[in-house]
Amino acid sequence: MSFSPTAIASGVVLALVAGAIVYSVLSMLAARNYLRARRPAGATTEPVSILKPLAGLDRGLESNLRTFFEQDYLAFEILFAVRNASDPAVAVVEKLRGEYPQVPSRLLFTGEPPYPNAKVFSLEQMLAAANNDLVAMSDSDTRVSADFLRTVAAEFRDPALALATCPYRAVPGASFWSRLEATGMNTDFIAGLLTARWLDGVKFAVGPTIVARRKAIQSIGGFSRLKDYLAEDFVMGKFAAEAGHRVILSSYVIEHHIGSTDFQHNIEHRLRWVRSTRRSRPLGYLGQLFTMPVPLAVILCLVKPALWPISAIAFAVRMAAAYVVSARVLHNRLNWALVPLEDMIGFFFWLAGFFGDVITWRGRRYRLTRDGRFELLAPQ
Repeated sequence: MSFSPTAIASGVVLALVAGAIVYSVLSMLAARNYLRARRPAGATTEPVSILKPLAGLDRGLESNLRTFFEQDYLAFEILFAVRNASDPAVAVVEKLRGEYPQVPSRLLFTGEPPYPNAKVFSLEQMLAAANNDLVAMSDSDTRVSADFLRTVAAEFRDPALALATCPYRAVPGASFWSRLEATGMNTDFIAGLLTARWLDGVKFAVGPTIVARRKAIQSIGGFSRLKDYLAEDFVMGKFAAEAGHRVILSSYVIEHHIGSTDFQHNIEHRLRWVRSTRRSRPLGYLGQLFTMPVPLAVILCLVKPALWPISAIAFAVRMAAAYVVSARVLHNRLNWALVPLEDMIGFFFWLAGFFGDVITWRGRRYRLTRDGRFELLAPQ
């Protein structure tokens, strides 16, 4: 028996669509499992050091930082780090320090980083100056409510816990590209975190906010081990899990304000994301194909129009999964029209991730290596 190329192609695509439907169902079950997990009970007064690496003026920076000064928690300090006194973020920090004199805070000038990852260098300097064992590393574009420290510190009442990574709700700016990217973050990306947590445990971390024990960071070789990695957040969680530490996806959802990017910067960010992800998790990156039911359903309709009911099922299940993850887990209002559009664009960027090794980050160009490390390129 022989099969035509069309029959073989339609069979392969049909199998991929079936796998994508299964994944969407699993992501909904994973979301339910996360929501049903026991939340931390009781309270703790363990002191916490908040580490804030800064570089320039993010949109809404003052509002973002203010939420950390206004924590409803007894004992905490905030450390900020910039490269030099000319950074415009300095004026914002000094203004807030003046408004909240009751909150212990310090501003460090780190100078130029001696290795590629400037964020890791800032974190290394702040950790050395921090007074407490429990540290919350949080990016400048994050925003929290007053119970943030209360919630995450309570999770660390478990003596086995070494690192907690906070899921996040992406808050877009006014631009169309920002809203589109936020849709992908709030549906597809978070679904992947929840599914990985449910099926294989948490063996990763995500960057906007990570809370960890100092001894856990030291046990994996300190920040110096992360200095050459672009996805330092992911490998921090990976190394901690490999060292036998308990890593969790926190019950606290932060806000990640991604700003109002234009088309060019959106492309740069997406390419940086897919190229770094492919090198950090090569097999996982291939598996991302099953997280794309909408483009696979479209391809199935093109190669075998008679199978459109299966494509319709894939589309419906994907939209249901997007709602469960975005609305139920992140408490985010879902823009239904943007979901399939973002899925299609995301598919093409996924393909683009297999090509090229140069990225742009904060105006500088870097080359990625196969193991996820990166190096600064000389200016053109």
